[in-house]
Amino acid sequence: MSETRGKRPEITVSTADLDRLEGLLGELRAGAPEIADGLRSELDRARIVEPDEVPKDVVTMNSTVRFVDEESGKEFERTLCYPGEATGGADKVSILAPLGSALLGLSVGQRIDWPVPGGRTAHIRILEVVSQPVHRA
Repeated sequence: MSETRGKRPEITVSTADLDRLEGLLGELRAGAPEIADGLRSELDRARIVEPDEVPKDVVTMNSTVRFVDEESGKEFERTLCYPGEATGGADKVSILAPLGSALLGLSVGQRIDWPVPGGRTAHIRILEVVSQPVHRA
């Protein structure tokens, strides 16, 4: 599926991820309102489903995803995690990082244009959901 540049693609988020992320938003409001607003905007546009209804090709919290920066052609593999879990290496990305909130809910083949530090816009396309946590209802 190809997305038009500049248009945000449809995303899917599980009720389990939504509940935990909304709790995190409450903590963020006082200290980092701009991050909270960006994440809230993403959650507001998401299609919300039960954890066992999330397609296997969708990036959820704790998923490992392979994606490409279309501008540079460089491929990356990262695990999307909660704050505090992103320590200990470059293989993890926090949901609070611009890239982390951009990845949430995307499915294989989707792309998104996302502002990154330094003033440029990254053109990210999802290549593969390498692993996705198993959620039991």
